[in-house]
Amino acid sequence: MPRRVSYLLFLQVEPRIGQVQTIGSERAQPAPARVSGPFTDPRALAVAGTVAISLTAVFIRLAEVSPATSVFFRCALALPPLAALAWREYRRGNRTSRGDAVRFTVAGAMLGVDFALWSQAIMLVGAGISTVLVNVQVVVVPLLSFLFLGTRIPARFVATIPALFAGIALTAGVADDASTSPDLLWGTVLALLSGVAYAGYIFVVGGRGSADTAGTQVLISTAAAGVVGSALGSVWGTVDPTPGWASFAWLAALAVSAQVLGWMLLGRSLPRLAPEVGATLLLLQPVLAIAAAVILLGERPTALQLVGCATVVATAWFVTSRPPARSARSR
Repeated sequence: MPRRVSYLLFLQVEPRIGQVQTIGSERAQPAPARVSGPFTDPRALAVAGTVAISLTAVFIRLAEVSPATSVFFRCALALPPLAALAWREYRRGNRTSRGDAVRFTVAGAMLGVDFALWSQAIMLVGAGISTVLVNVQVVVVPLLSFLFLGTRIPARFVATIPALFAGIALTAGVADDASTSPDLLWGTVLALLSGVAYAGYIFVVGGRGSADTAGTQVLISTAAAGVVGSALGSVWGTVDPTPGWASFAWLAALAVSAQVLGWMLLGRSLPRLAPEVGATLLLLQPVLAIAAAVILLGERPTALQLVGCATVVATAWFVTSRPPARSARSR
């Protein structure tokens, strides 16, 4: 799930006015959280969550199953622990309204589209490259906000679009001999469409999520994602109910690390961090994903592809970081 920078945008919504407030806009800084140790420090929790989700693409690649199978098992295996967490929230009086439940279901359907497309993209372009490409969502979310809510788009966002697309082109290998590979081009398209679908999920969920109901939100979205993603993923092969013990082990690791642990750690830590801090910590994810793909899978991106990856990550950081506040005594 939240394996990407734009998850922070999901937490940057003002529910009282119903408008997405992108990271570049003005808003009050959250109160600093009391730091008492690595298990309560929101920065440490965010880093741990980022590490957990950075292995998502690697686990999918190692499982060597169809997109439909990977989506089905990553969601199905995550439901029991998520249900336990949601029940605990319910017992504590943290309830989710019926309207929010419907919203989370619709968002989960979009998440399922994201899961299916991204799983196939991983097989075509690799775990590291595909993870970087899906960061196109940092552009799509503000555009959706502008089109449907009239939210102002900061000038710094517009200025980064050419650099972002240049980075995407380099990452896709258009400047290398490998650009003649149809798998690379098709995988790039699927990864970008996956990012668009995930942006739709972020936009639909809006500011309805909170640290107190993180388990409930993820439970509902995961259930919907499992149904829709498995159906869409069947385009590349139906669900295999017996993928083998080795594949099952990797899928179980995927469900626990990314679908449960990563979501919960980020869901509980990001609301307690300043936007620019959370965005910066989340940028560890594509970097770690590339490193993990190189070390664990033997992937070897070209030099120009790495330049493209760095450009995409730098652009995402620039878009999601907070511009320096103007001094009250500026001349």
